[in-house]
Amino acid sequence: MRMTPEQEAEIRAAREVKHETRRPTVPALEEILFDPIPVLDHGFVRVIDYMGDDAAIVQAARVSYGKGTKKVSEDRGLIRYLMRHRHTTPLEMCEIKLHCKLPIFVARQWIRHRTANVNEISARYSILDREFYVPREADLGVQSVANRQGRAETLSPERAAQVLKLLRDDSTQAYDHYLDMLNLDDDGKEIRPGEPGLARELARMNLTLAYYTQWYWKIDLHNLLHFLSLRIDDHAQEEIRVYGQAIAEITKRWVPHAWEAFVDFRLQGMHLSRAEHEALRRMLAGEDPDLTRLGLSKREQEEFKKKFGK
Repeated sequence: MRMTPEQEAEIRAAREVKHETRRPTVPALEEILFDPIPVLDHGFVRVIDYMGDDAAIVQAARVSYGKGTKKVSEDRGLIRYLMRHRHTTPLEMCEIKLHCKLPIFVARQWIRHRTANVNEISARYSILDREFYVPREADLGVQSVANRQGRAETLSPERAAQVLKLLRDDSTQAYDHYLDMLNLDDDGKEIRPGEPGLARELARMNLTLAYYTQWYWKIDLHNLLHFLSLRIDDHAQEEIRVYGQAIAEITKRWVPHAWEAFVDFRLQGMHLSRAEHEALRRMLAGEDPDLTRLGLSKREQEEFKKKFGK
C-alpha cells in the first residue's frame, strides 16, 4: 500500500485534532481511528467515524435513558440473547463509516450488499492513480469444476509467471493509453501542449477491473454482521475475504460483546433444515437414517456430514 505524503499528512492532522464529546466512545477503536489497515498490494480500510457501542445495543433493547445496566455481565447476557434469537433491530442503532481502497472488481462484488450508504470516487471528475491489483502466485488458481464461481488448485509456477506478466503488461498498457487519451504524463503535464485531452468520463473506459477505486462506506451493525457472515466465509473470493477479515478486526474492537455473540451463534453456530433435524434426532436415538428418503439431495447430504466433521 502506497500513501502519498499529502495523504499521510492529512491522516496525521486528523489524528491530532481532539473533540470534546458527551457521547460514548470506544477507546480500542479510537486507537486506530483514521489509520489505514493495509489490504492486498495497494488497498486499505480505515475507520472514519462511528456511532454507538455495546451499551448502545442494550440501551436500544431496553429503551432506557442511560447505559443499559451497571453490570457488564448483564449487558453481555442480553446481547447474546438478542443474537441467539435474531432480535436484530437494537444492532441497527450502531453505525460505522469506513474509507476503503479496493480493486474495482472487488467493489462490484461488495456493492451487491445494498444495505449501506456509499460514496465512490468519480473518475469523471478525478484522474485515477496508476495502481492496479496483481495477485500473489499462490492465489492463481484454476477454474473449479465443483464451484462455477470459484477457483481450485494453483497454476504451475511456469504458467503462473506467464499469467502475472500478462496481468501486469495489460494493466500497464491500459493506463498508458488512459493517460495518452487524457493528453497527460504521469506528472500531470500535457504530452502534446495545446491539444485538448479526451473527456475523463470517456478515457476511464479503458482501465481494467484490476485498477483501484475508493469509497466511503457507512453501514449499521446488523447489516455489517450480515456482510461479514458472507464475506469472511471460506467460500468467499479471497480478494474480498481479506477486506472482510480487516473489517472483522475493526468490529471486534468496536463492539466486543456483540462480536463474541456473533461468532458463537452465527459464524460458528449451526443451522439445520427440517430434514437434517430429523436425521440428527434419529442418529441420537441410535438409528442409521436414510438421508435420501428424508429428502436430502446428494449435495445436501455432503453439507450435512461436513457440519459434523465427517
